[in-house]
Amino acid sequence: MLKCSKNSKPMPQWSVCINCTERKLDIQTTYSYKFLGLSPTKEGTWLKSGFGRGSIIGVLDTGVWPESPSFSDHGMLPIPKKWKGTCQEGQDFNSSSCNRKLIGARFFHIGHMVASKASTPLDLMDEYLSPRDSQGHGTHTASTAGGAPVPMASVLGNGAGEARGMAPGAHIAIYKVCWSSGCYSSDILAAMDAAIRDGVDILSLSLGGFPVPLYEDTIAIGSFRATEHGISVVCAAGNNGPIQSSVANEAPWISTIGASTLDRKFPAIIQLGNGKYVYGESLYPGKQVHNSPKILELVYLTDGDNGSEFCLRGSLPKSKVHGKIVVCDRGVNGRAEKGQVVKESGGVAMILANTAVNLEEDSVDVHVLPATLIGFDESIQLQNYINSTRKPTARIIFGGTVIGKSRAPAVAQFSSRGPSFTDPSILKPDLIAPGVNIIAAWPQNIGPSGLPEDTRRVNFTVLSGTSMACPHVSGIAALLHSVYPKWTPAAIRSALMTTADTTDHKGKPIMDGDTPAGIFAIGAGHVNPGKADDPGLIYDIQANDYITHLCTLGYKNFEIFSITHKNVSCHDILQKHRGFSLNYPSISVIFKAGKTRKMITRRVTNVGSSNSVYSVNVVAPEGVKVRVKPRRLIFKHVNQSLSYRVWFISRKRIGTQRRNFAEGQLMWINSRNKEQKVRSPISVAWAAKK
Repeated sequence: MLKCSKNSKPMPQWSVCINCTERKLDIQTTYSYKFLGLSPTKEGTWLKSGFGRGSIIGVLDTGVWPESPSFSDHGMLPIPKKWKGTCQEGQDFNSSSCNRKLIGARFFHIGHMVASKASTPLDLMDEYLSPRDSQGHGTHTASTAGGAPVPMASVLGNGAGEARGMAPGAHIAIYKVCWSSGCYSSDILAAMDAAIRDGVDILSLSLGGFPVPLYEDTIAIGSFRATEHGISVVCAAGNNGPIQSSVANEAPWISTIGASTLDRKFPAIIQLGNGKYVYGESLYPGKQVHNSPKILELVYLTDGDNGSEFCLRGSLPKSKVHGKIVVCDRGVNGRAEKGQVVKESGGVAMILANTAVNLEEDSVDVHVLPATLIGFDESIQLQNYINSTRKPTARIIFGGTVIGKSRAPAVAQFSSRGPSFTDPSILKPDLIAPGVNIIAAWPQNIGPSGLPEDTRRVNFTVLSGTSMACPHVSGIAALLHSVYPKWTPAAIRSALMTTADTTDHKGKPIMDGDTPAGIFAIGAGHVNPGKADDPGLIYDIQANDYITHLCTLGYKNFEIFSITHKNVSCHDILQKHRGFSLNYPSISVIFKAGKTRKMITRRVTNVGSSNSVYSVNVVAPEGVKVRVKPRRLIFKHVNQSLSYRVWFISRKRIGTQRRNFAEGQLMWINSRNKEQKVRSPISVAWAAKK
């Protein structure tokens, strides 16, 4: 069972489940709009959509800090007439806390009270029994999705600029379902039902855990109902990467989002006593340290079993660390908490060292003392120096904010990976989006490090996680909804997926560590809002198609009822839909033992220009021959739909190669506009012989 950790970022996700037994979920955690090519002045998706005007984004999370400038309603349109929600009053939260930006707020705690055996509201400890956010995660995600423009935003001077959500013109509705001990399934389901009744257009859930069967997955169940009502549901993929098949929120009616990096860095470089430099990063505001030439003694304690290498509470003797820079390994306790332990023990600075688990992951923190985070390779370099001298010394040089000097996007190491554990016939995650070192709104009752001892107060702080990636796509989905209000959730997801980038800003392959990213790390690719608003073709799916898909997976009738609340006969459905394949924008093929051929059908709808002609281009997965018929699609009208078939012929014998999967792509290219490419990634797997 996962728990939320405010001080360990990326934050763990919240995990859920149903069927009488409460299961607990965890939450997952600005320049990113510029990185994604969104501009408030140039012609593009923002202007085309009116910045998301009229769309309503529902956010299920830890609540909201309504006084944040990111929720100002200056310049906002009136509340849409269709809105049926409310501004639920509670502790330190009344009806005037809402406005034309923050149009609704509710809180759900009965499931939490019952499951955690809390007898009175006081047992919620430091929580607000209201929609007010006491943890920060919900305020951060909501402002990322639809926050208003805030000039001169920064984190204690770092990352300065204008903060904006992805859909700054959209309205926001808050559903507080997460408390200090987690998010409970019945509260989540109740909130999703309320959001459907209230009239949201997009649901954003930075919640989840490890994969569970769909009929036990509250988010899958609630999101199916939302999809039936035309609501797009966007969820975090989880922070359990790079473990294979760790991706959560796998239902095919959910848009599942992994995390990527930005090209913004916060250098905090270590100068060693031998004159060499070790690269690190930090958001500590270190001007006074930067201007001081003083070099301090460096200490790394590994005393027995008390956890001193991790800088656990009580593990650092003041006599050994007072006045020194302390090296702390990552793991066990929170990153920012380690700095607090060092500070309380008399240390004056900290070097946070990644281990073989974290490798080069660079999620920064707003530490309570001068500190920097170094990668695993750098930690080895540092250890070699410490072991080479009797009195190692160092100083930290803080370099502020640097933009555009590094390759990006790249896959975040913590981002959960496919293939889908419960349904490998659907490629997950669907997309990746910025989720590392994201600056967004923060409550005024919590310090920027998230630690209770941190007395500093800020309007913005930095978090990392697929929790932060999810609201980026939620906001972009709101932009598309504003442009195409009649599109289905599947159409919006298709536009996002088929226009996604597979190369970084330097035109090179998106990387995953030291190697090009694979299909199970990035799905269709990195979200590109500038292309998504004009996808040319879309792959549409109706709610009943998902039921047919569940039948093809072998789900029993009562299991499908648990998900859809519909009595169905899979026997009758499969008789009627022989050879059915879900019209998903990506393609996942599994060759069962002894099988060498597979055929799928896809249907695309022209949402571009009339009299359009598209030609197919295929990059076949290794060991597979691919045939497509027809090879040209001729559309005479807008909204016309045409089908095509794809045959996959395996040329590979199981056991002849080490890899039992391969990847490729199928792309439809507009003959008039060669830049308009409708791309579907292809995943092929060979089932092992029994």
